[in-house]
Amino acid sequence: MIKNREINKNINHLKFLSMSHIYHIIIPALLAFIGTLWVHPKVLKIAIMKNLVDNPDARKLQRNPVPVMGGIAVFFGIIIGLCCSQTIFVRSDVFLLISAMLIMLYVGTIDDILNLSPYTRFFIEILIVLWLMYVNEASINSLWGLWGVDALLPSWLAWPLTVFAAVGIINAINLIDGVNGLSSGFCFMASVLFAIIFYKTGNVTMTILAVSAAGAIVPFFLHNVFGNSTRMFIGDGGTLVIGTMMSIFVMEILHSGSMCKPLADSGLGLVPMTLAIMAIPVFDTLRVMSMRILRGTSPFHPDRTHLHHMFIDLGFSHIGTTVSILSLNLLIVAAWFVSYKLGASVNVQLYIVVALSLLATFAFYRFAQRQIAKGGKCLNCFKKVANALHIEKKGIWYIIQRIMDKL
Repeated sequence: MIKNREINKNINHLKFLSMSHIYHIIIPALLAFIGTLWVHPKVLKIAIMKNLVDNPDARKLQRNPVPVMGGIAVFFGIIIGLCCSQTIFVRSDVFLLISAMLIMLYVGTIDDILNLSPYTRFFIEILIVLWLMYVNEASINSLWGLWGVDALLPSWLAWPLTVFAAVGIINAINLIDGVNGLSSGFCFMASVLFAIIFYKTGNVTMTILAVSAAGAIVPFFLHNVFGNSTRMFIGDGGTLVIGTMMSIFVMEILHSGSMCKPLADSGLGLVPMTLAIMAIPVFDTLRVMSMRILRGTSPFHPDRTHLHHMFIDLGFSHIGTTVSILSLNLLIVAAWFVSYKLGASVNVQLYIVVALSLLATFAFYRFAQRQIAKGGKCLNCFKKVANALHIEKKGIWYIIQRIMDKL
C-alpha cells in the first residue's frame, strides 16, 4: 500500500505542476466558499427552529443565545470544494479523511446538543486518530534531523507521539473557540500556510484539502464576526472537524514518507515550522491545562483563564482579540522563517519558536494579569490599543454587517 501511495503521489506531482494553477487552487476554494455561503442560512434556520443554541453563562462571553451549528455549514463547503477535482479519487485515503471528519462532526454536534462528558469525547478522539494512523499507515515517525536524529522513530514511540500531538491539536482548536472569529480565523490562516507548503512540494490532495478548508471557512468567519441576525457559532462539531484537519496536515508533513523532504534537505525545520503555525493554540492549551492540574482541578474543567479571556479583560473587543492573537501567531511564524532564511540550524529554529511561544502565552498572560490586578503603567497602553481595534464602532462595520445579514 505504501508503494502504491508513493507512485500515486509522484503521478499527482507531475500532473499538478503541469496543470492550471487556477483549476487546482482557485476553483476548489471558490466552490467551497459558495457551498458554505449557500448552506449557512439553511443551517441557521434549522438551528433556530430546533432551539439548537449556545446559552450565555458566567464563563461565556456572549449576552444572548446564539445558534451553534456552524460546523455543519463549514463541513459542507469543504466537501463541495473537494468534489470539484478528480484528484481526490486517486488516493483512497481521502475518503478515510472525509469519514474521520464526518464522525468528528457527528460527535461534536451531539456534544453541542447533549453536553457529552469530556472524557467520552477525548476517548473518541483517540480512537479516530488511531484509526487514521492504522488505515493510512502514517504517523509522526521522524524528527527530520532535529537533535541529530535522522533514523525513523520506533513504533512504540511514534504512535503515542502521534496520538498526543493529533489529539492535542484537536483540543487546542476547540479550546480557542471563545470569541467571535478566533478559531475560524486561526484555521483559515493555518490552512493558507499549509496550502502554500503542500503546493510547493506538489502534494495535490493536501493542497486541495487545505484551500477547500480556507474557502469554506471564510463565509462562516464573516457571518460569525460581522453578522447580527445571521451570526452562528461553529460549535464543537465545527472545531472538531477543522481541528482534525489541522492534525492531518501536521501528520502529512511529519511522517517519514512526506513529500516535504526537499524542504527538509534545504535546511528547513519541518518540526519547528509546524509548531510555529500551531503555536498559540498549542502553547495556550498547555498553559491552561497545566495550571488547572497545579490547582488540583480537572484539565478539562472549563474556566476563564485562556489568552482570549485576558484580552477581553484588557478591554479588547472580540474582533480586536482575534486580530491580536492571530498577529502574535504570525509574528512567531515570521520569526521562524527569518531564522531559517538566515541559515539557523533545525535545533535553533525550534528553540526560537518555543521561546517566542512561551513568551506570547505563559509570560504575556502572567504579565497582563499583573497589570490588570495592580493597575500597572502598561495597562493604559493596552487599553489604547484595545480602543484602536474597536472597529465595530466604525461605519465600515455596519456596512459589512448589513451585507452579511442579507446573504
